[in-house]
Parts: sequence; structure tokens; C-alpha cells
Amino acid sequence: MNKIKKKIVLAAAFFIMFVSCSSAPKNSGDVYHYRTQAEMLLDSGNRESSKGNFNNSLVILSESKRLSILSDDPSLLIRSSLARGNVLLSLGRINEAFLEWEQAAAVAEKLGNRELVSACRIFHSRGSLLTGRLSAQSVLNTVNSEQENIRQNRLYIAFSWQTKGLALRALNSPAEAEDAILRSLEIHQKDMYLENASFDWYTIASIRSLSGNTTGALRALEASIEIDRRIENSYGLAASWRAMGDVYRKSGREQEALEAYGRAKSIYSALGYEREVREIDARMGLKE
Repeated sequence: MNKIKKKIVLAAAFFIMFVSCSSAPKNSGDVYHYRTQAEMLLDSGNRESSKGNFNNSLVILSESKRLSILSDDPSLLIRSSLARGNVLLSLGRINEAFLEWEQAAAVAEKLGNRELVSACRIFHSRGSLLTGRLSAQSVLNTVNSEQENIRQNRLYIAFSWQTKGLALRALNSPAEAEDAILRSLEIHQKDMYLENASFDWYTIASIRSLSGNTTGALRALEASIEIDRRIENSYGLAASWRAMGDVYRKSGREQEALEAYGRAKSIYSALGYEREVREIDARMGLKE
């Protein structure tokens, strides 16, 4: 882990210490104190993950999970575990991610909460799609059968639409895929989860690019960049500039592609993301 990433993790640790400090009396009210902290950390961890701060997010979500255990709140434990699974997947710790989702599903089944059971199955299916463990059609079937059970948690409703869109993209159904992602985008924008809204636009850009709609793809990436600038989501900005470079190159606009790659490289370098910098260098034809 480089120095910048170590600083990010330390910042997460200090944040946890801050929210954990309290002068509240150590009585039965502490259960509410733990639960409140855990909810705050779950929201913060999700937002950090959406910004690409995965190590930071994992530290925060692990503490959220611990506090959910202390408060003996199975619902909160499930939600923290689902979020941790997504972060572990992003960090390449695939087996740990699936174990997290499977443990969450077992708790949800025992709890008898139909909405959370369905959410666990959709999280697991999305992970299976991204890792090639299940076919896109199988994932789509799962979402179609489980989605109607998710009615209360709006983030999970959006997540199910997003997963459906990813499956439809893989099945080469661009119109239906974009419609699904737009449903996710509507929720994220209305509820001010702007990091997620930015990713929705990013996903729409990929759908349009695959179908040959270069102009539409660039417009979607511009929308993603506009949101990420507003919320200072550097990771999202770099990813969108990189994708913009890919779209420009695909359409034969090489100079614009190189300029976009250069923007992405500058941001990744400032973030300390060495692997991503090397990937950009490869795209630009630069030698180490």
C-alpha cells in the first residue's frame, strides 16, 4: 500500500474514533448509540466506496458491522455485510466477497425478512456476473424474480435496476439496458446519492458505446464528469476521462483520445493509483 493510500486508511480510522467518542452514559441507551453509529458508518462507507476509496471504505464498513453485532441488529448486520462484500469484490478479494454475501443471506433467511433475502440474492448475482460465475441470462432471471420483493430500501431498488441493466448490456439489449440504468439514476439523483448517479451515467456511456452511439456515450460521460466535479469525486473523474479516451479512440479521434487519457493519468497519479497509471501509459503507447 503506498503512502497516499495509508493516509486514507488512517483518515478512516480517525473518522471511526470521532464518531465512536461519546459522553453518553453506559446504560441500555448505548444500544441506540451503537446502532446510530453503525448506520452513519454504513452510509459513509458506501459513499467512500462509490468514490473508489475501497481500503478506506472497508475499514469503515468493518466497524459498522462490528457495531451492528454489538447492538444485536440482524438487519443492520446484513446491510453492512452486503456493502463489505461489494468492497471486497472491488479489491479483488473475490472469495471473501462471496463468503460475506452468503453469510448475510443465511442471516436474512433466519430472520425471515423477504426484502433482505432478495437483496442478498441480487448482490450475489451481480458479483457472479462480474466474475463470470453465472451467465447474464441467469442473473437477469434472478433479478426478475427477486426485484418485486424489494420495496422499502430505495438504494436496493436502485441496485436491482443497475444489476438488471448490467445483465441486459451483456445480453446485447442496449435499449432495455439503458432503460434499467435510468431507473437507477432516477433514484440516486432524487435521493442525492450523487456518486452513484455518476456511476449510472458512466454505465449508460458504456452501453451506448457498445451499440455504436459515440455521441450519446460522450454525452453520458460528460454528465458523469459534471457530477464528479461537483462532489469532488476524483476517482470517478479519472475513470470517466479514461472511458472518454476509449470512446474517442474507437471513433478514430486519436488526438482527443490522447488528451482524455492524459487527464485521467494526471488524476490517477495525484491519487497514487500506480496500477491505473500504468494502464493509461499502455493505452497511450508510453514505455515505463
